[in-house]
Amino acid sequence: MSEIKWLSRVPLSIKSAQELVNNVSAQDLTHSKIEGYSWQEVESNYGGIEQRWLLVESQKSQESDKIKLSEKIDKEKEKATKALNSLMKQKFTSSQGATEIANQFAKSLKYHQMTEIKIQETWEKAQKNLEGSPTKKYQLITSLEINKSQVEQLQARAGRFILATNELNKSQLSSYEILIKYKEQQAPERGFAFLKDPLFFADSVFLKSPQRVETMAMLMGLCLMVYSLGQRELRRQLREAKTGLKNQLGKLTLRPTLRWIFQCFQGIHLVVLSGVKQVVNLTESRRLTLSFFPLSCQKYYILSG
Repeated sequence: MSEIKWLSRVPLSIKSAQELVNNVSAQDLTHSKIEGYSWQEVESNYGGIEQRWLLVESQKSQESDKIKLSEKIDKEKEKATKALNSLMKQKFTSSQGATEIANQFAKSLKYHQMTEIKIQETWEKAQKNLEGSPTKKYQLITSLEINKSQVEQLQARAGRFILATNELNKSQLSSYEILIKYKEQQAPERGFAFLKDPLFFADSVFLKSPQRVETMAMLMGLCLMVYSLGQRELRRQLREAKTGLKNQLGKLTLRPTLRWIFQCFQGIHLVVLSGVKQVVNLTESRRLTLSFFPLSCQKYYILSG
């Protein structure tokens, strides 16, 4: 790809990307011409390729990320508190065993940490009708608190992402244009969320050669293009008609997804009786939806010749 000019989002799993996101303060960012965005551009040589990295902070995404982070913290606290209370009721045969269990539990925490960890000695009486002296047991005593440094770091990186390009000439592609071009490609990018949907059954597809993988990727790209065009045309027709279609909540919307429309059309069947084709379950609401599609689509439901 050295001869191709590309623009891509940098995975934050990369160490150098994490360092950039964590180490740049809000004061170091420059407000962009696009409302709600600020950025800082740096040079990078990741993978031995000279490129420009644009650290972007979105105010809208920042607010959303912080809300999601707060929800995750509360969820972990509730789950960890129950697990820790159960753990502290257990009795171990050695202090080393209790310590190892405590360390394993601490590693499972993402937003919290254990404090004042103590191993308390207890004596357990012998069971009834059995001879023997009490045995020494060990019990874990600790408490749970929020990991402030970890949470503060996650809050600081909320709403941030990195864009990379190998176009080194800023006159050919400015920081502003990098963000604009990235935002332009987000619509088809969201379309690939289909791949993660269990209903898509992507994990059931097995291809035996790289050539078939390339072919499948090409077909999926074409399908996504047709899907995007269909959705855009439907929304355009609704805007012109100044009306909407009912969404999943039964409320009118001018921006229905084509996926929801597909779901609404489940259960329609073509029946042939005495050589005559009939479409069953084509209700009035479905006919109304079809009226916003071109004649080439309506003909499949015998609504147009």
